[in-house]
Formats: sequence, C-alpha cells, structure tokens
Amino acid sequence: MAAAAAAAAALSPFLYLDPNQRQHFHIHLNPTKTPPFLSSRNPLLSLQRLHQCNCRCSFPSSSPNSVTPSQYSFLDDPFRGSRFLSNEELEKLKALESFVYLIELESGSLWVRVMRNEEMDLTAGLLAESFAESMLMPLGYGPLLRFLVKQYLIERRAVMPHAVTLVGFYRDKGGEKGNGLAGTVEVCFDKRGANASPPTPIPPKNSPYICNMTVTKQLRRRGIGWHLLKASEELLSQMASTNEVFLHCRMIDEAAFNMYIKAGYSVVQTDSVLILLTLQRRKHLMCKQLPVYNSLYESDMSESGEELLS
Repeated sequence: MAAAAAAAAALSPFLYLDPNQRQHFHIHLNPTKTPPFLSSRNPLLSLQRLHQCNCRCSFPSSSPNSVTPSQYSFLDDPFRGSRFLSNEELEKLKALESFVYLIELESGSLWVRVMRNEEMDLTAGLLAESFAESMLMPLGYGPLLRFLVKQYLIERRAVMPHAVTLVGFYRDKGGEKGNGLAGTVEVCFDKRGANASPPTPIPPKNSPYICNMTVTKQLRRRGIGWHLLKASEELLSQMASTNEVFLHCRMIDEAAFNMYIKAGYSVVQTDSVLILLTLQRRKHLMCKQLPVYNSLYESDMSESGEELLS
C-alpha cells in the first residue's frame, strides 16, 4: 500500500527531552531469581552470568500493561501473516516476546515493549495525530490518516521479526493507574525489514534503522523520547547483525537534533534544497555505532552504572 507507506515514511521523529531532567535507575540485586521478562531459553539474549547476580530496573509489579512471554505469543498474532518462519526467525520472535525495557523517571515509571495487536488502533491514532501536527493538516483528515497509518502498521507487522513497533506506557509516580500510551517507535533490524519507500537521504537497506518515533503530547518533556530511543538501541544491540544504526531528523526539529547529538549520533548526509520542491522538509540522515554486548546483563549494568555515577 504505497499511500500508507508514504504517509508513515513522512512521519518525522518527534522526540521531546528536557535536558535539565535527570533519570535514575533503582537497581535490585537478587542472586536466585530471574526476571520474568527475560527468556533464559533464548540464545539471542544470552544471560550466562545471571546465575551469579541479576540486575533489573524497579517497576510496580501490578502494572496492568506489563506482559511476560507466557501471556502473549506473536505466533498467534492475526496480523503477523502466514509465511513460513525459519528456526532463526522463530528464535528472534521469542526474543521480541521477552523484550521489556523498564525505567523509573523522576516523574513516574516507563516501560517499553513490542506492540500487541489489540494496541494497533491506539498506536495508529498517536502516529496519525503526530503526522497531522507536523504537517499542520486540518482535523478533518484525522480519520483518513488513522486508516492509512493502521494499514501501514499491519503491513509492517507481517515482516516481523525483521522489523517491529515498540510502544511505551507511562505511570505517574504514586499514581494508582497508568497514563496509557506514552509513545511509540519503529525499529528495523535488516534488509528484509527495511521500508519499501524510505525517506531521503536514503539509508543503507541492510543497516538497522529507527523511525516513526513520537511521544503523546500530554507527556512530553519528561525524558520519554530519550528512553524510547534507548530501548530501541538496546533491542538492536541484541537483535541486529550489525551495530551501525541510522535515523532521520528534520532540520527544523532542533530539540530532536540536539538529543540525537547527545545520544552519540552524527550527520552523514543532508537533503538537498531541491527536496523543498516536493513539499517535504529537509532532513538529516544520522548514524551511530552501537556498543556490542555479549549479553543483556552487560547492557543493563553499563547503562545503570552510568546513571548511578552521574
């Protein structure tokens, strides 16, 4: 569906981050128990050293949006498609079922995981709202945009586990109920997950790519965009075959650009001024070399240690 792909590709990565806001990890060490969201059966997420000491970010266990691998299976997803999966793809699908990124912010708690099929309408609504906001489109286009974006999400769902949509949920500190969907981001792992109509400048098709990131308007400037980015990078460090990741940033989005620079991204190419003739904003193509971890444990420990020492 070319129209749906074009609509989704035009979504700029709206990331909002207050540079004065600090986030803190609370680390719990337990020599015996393994976190329920980590799969010890999965070779892609090897946890060789967790039998000595395991590390996780604290999070309320009663969260209604939390999920464990035993509660949900992407093999039963009606939008996944019917193509045959290789053994390697099955293992990657299990890894995606197990993936959860948890973080406690000063203002509340955030957890990020792979979007489930019943969350597709909610996610499409958020993306459509951000797209309309960026293009200053009339409200009357909302239903059409939601339809196009949902068709795009369905098409992208069919290429799992080569690409995936992550969703983040937020809970205010001390709040009894969560605030619902906080943001979303799409992560492509390889050439088979690459978008058929990527925005310019065109990134390498076989390289990991982060796109379509947005934060709910009411929850911006709380560090959620930063952690959607970090969750994407953590997943890529475990799933992608190469550690070079690309993303786009519109030239007018200074807050997003500054955040990417802070996160270690650099500009590799910029749109020509001629792109303005197509009624598109000029964009930077940015790239970062991700660290290579031997296990998810090392990733968590390195990130947590940096936060605790800051």
